[in-house]
Amino acid sequence: MDYAAQQLLNALSFGAEYALIAVGLAIVFSIMGLVNFAHGEVIAFGGYSMAVVGTVVTGNPLVLMAAVLIACVSVSLLLERVAFRTVRKADITTGLLTAFGVSIILQNLYLLLGSPRPISATQFIFLDRTLLIGPVHVSSLQIYETVTTIAAILFLTLFLKRSHLGIAMRAASRDFQMVRLCGVRANRVVATAFAISGLLAGLACIFIMARRGSVTPHMGFDPVLTAFIACVLGGFGSLPGAVLGGFILGFLEVGVLVLLPQTAGGLAQAAVFLVVALLLFWRPDGILTSTAEKGDKL
Repeated sequence: MDYAAQQLLNALSFGAEYALIAVGLAIVFSIMGLVNFAHGEVIAFGGYSMAVVGTVVTGNPLVLMAAVLIACVSVSLLLERVAFRTVRKADITTGLLTAFGVSIILQNLYLLLGSPRPISATQFIFLDRTLLIGPVHVSSLQIYETVTTIAAILFLTLFLKRSHLGIAMRAASRDFQMVRLCGVRANRVVATAFAISGLLAGLACIFIMARRGSVTPHMGFDPVLTAFIACVLGGFGSLPGAVLGGFILGFLEVGVLVLLPQTAGGLAQAAVFLVVALLLFWRPDGILTSTAEKGDKL
């Protein structure tokens, strides 16, 4: 029973991290139709910002958390203004290639200006402590990560449903041209989406740094790739789908590791992707996206 409770917490923690990053991808895609693969480099930028501020200015954890969030939001807005605004009206393939290009450029900048080796930044490790809840040993980081993700999703839901800008963003995800005809500034809506995406990347960066204790140029690539799969699984462009897909992947990863024997542990990721493929056979457009009848192509 204790083992089951521990694995449940592990699944919730992994799922929360994937959901946090997936929502950051989905909110930009829902408005621009852009899969922002540079989102991982935004997370890495937050990690490098933490290392610099922690070395040069102060090691105060609260200051560093604020620095990470500000850095991620700022670089996300900068990328929107410099790289993605010019291709907003272009074909979706152009936006995808731009995102890959920005990702590669930033990774190489981190290699040139930083180091290919991990840079230690351990100020957030205090978040990862072992707590004893009854007979179960629990990582405090798992609790913080799950609670923060749920709170962030709730606040984002309230923002999208109650604020004028949030309602404009929801409308833009349905019909961007109509929103512009109603007098809403397109740049403001898109910039807000990137700012929210950057904020979610900053939150994810804090928890990743607390778990890793170091930053590398490629630290955001694998989480974003997994979050992309979560978006596809839940239904790309659907924020609830991104959340659902993230938690499903978290439970699948932990469940497969528990069920497979230790000698087959290397096959865990392949098994997870096999289950995802089977789910997509059932719901090709994503679990929370209504299936459209495509018909035959002539």
